[in-house]
Amino acid sequence: MADQSALRRVVLIVALLNLGYFGIEFAVGLAIGSVSLFADSVDFLEDASVNLLIFFALAWAASTRARVGMVLAGILLVPALALLWALYGKFSHPVPPEPFILSLTGGGALVINLSCAFLLARFREHSGSLTRAAFLSARNDAIANVAIIAAGLATAYVWSSVWPDVIVGLAIAAMNIDAAREVWEAVREEHDAVS
Repeated sequence: MADQSALRRVVLIVALLNLGYFGIEFAVGLAIGSVSLFADSVDFLEDASVNLLIFFALAWAASTRARVGMVLAGILLVPALALLWALYGKFSHPVPPEPFILSLTGGGALVINLSCAFLLARFREHSGSLTRAAFLSARNDAIANVAIIAAGLATAYVWSSVWPDVIVGLAIAAMNIDAAREVWEAVREEHDAVS
């Protein structure tokens, strides 16, 4: 029970950190016209939602948690859909984002996501698919943030184009699709175990 209480506290902290950085990254992404920051900011909002759902769902029975896990697998696909909208905007107005601000914002996101992954790491096998979803999101986001920093550096020093930003945005979407698949598989196992 103490473990459950500690997990609920951690996922609430992670939810609030994600919600806070969503606002920062979304505003910066819009200001500099960055597809990757926009996709990642939507991902922060998705992570905040997932962790809030986990916070409430931990008080539920295992069968209910398995059903919530199925919903979470679907939620992990939301940033991929939002990216399509951002890509349309980028191709209709092909101006590269300001590279220094892109890398700096990606660095801030990396700090937040590494902190969240660290907080969640000890619970990643606890409560099945729920905490697995949260841990996978934080881990994938940290990888994406390194790519955002690299896109900013590539835009500044190698290739002044929209493409580094767009490529990273597409990679973020692909990682979210893969995370959704992994969570779905874990949910199916959990559902079969409690059925």
